Amino acid sequence: PQIDHMIAFIDQEADEKVDEIMAKVICIYLLTPNKRKNIANRSNLIFICTKCFRKYYEEFEIEKSRLVQQQRQKIMTYYERKEKQLEQQKKVQQSQLVNAARLKILKYREDHIQNMLNEAKDQLSDLHRNKTRYNALLQGLLCQGLFQLLEDNVIVQCLKEDVETVKSLLPDVMATFKKATNRDVKIEINETSFLTSDTCGGVVMTSATGAIRVRNTLDARLDLIGKQMLPEIREVLFGQNKNRKFLD
Repeated sequence: PQIDHMIAFIDQEADEKVDEIMAKVICIYLLTPNKRKNIANRSNLIFICTKCFRKYYEEFEIEKSRLVQQQRQKIMTYYERKEKQLEQQKKVQQSQLVNAARLKILKYREDHIQNMLNEAKDQLSDLHRNKTRYNALLQGLLCQGLFQLLEDNVIVQCLKEDVETVKSLLPDVMATFKKATNRDVKIEINETSFLTSDTCGGVVMTSATGAIRVRNTLDARLDLIGKQMLPEIREVLFGQNKNRKFLD
């Protein structure tokens, strides 16, 4: 529609130019003494004007065609550029929507995994009810801490309610360590500072100087397992990642 409007505007200017040229031709002939005798009547005037006007009109038509073509090309170039810009904007918007959807899915998956780990933590809190199972787990965590520290003097921090249980487990723990390393170890329980009540259980073990520290709480073990097994957890919950090139 804008092209048609532009052409109509140019045609209107052309008609006005024709009238202007026609008027100039008539004035020239009226003001020229030796030409007045040739315009005694309307027919002669029209003939003379038409003859002189033809040359200007032909030149005008050529210029008009050039201008029309020039303006048409400008309009076409403008709309081609606009079309490319719109296409580029469309691609950018589509890419943004895809990325937003992908991020939303990733967030949902991470939230789902975190909720699952929180449920696992709640189940760990209930592990205290099964004394046999919890005591065996606690003994294993104590032994593991000793093997990691390899110190002669070790301080153990636990939940306040686990102090007596840890004391009862220490003889077997020290015997296991001596059998494996042929080394004696002295273990002291910190009875002035305990693990916070929001800890599910387990122990924190340090060297006598406090320079080396091993956090063997159930919470820490769950976090460690959650990080180490995160790819496997994702695959079980959401299927294999098609973009993953290498499998461990």
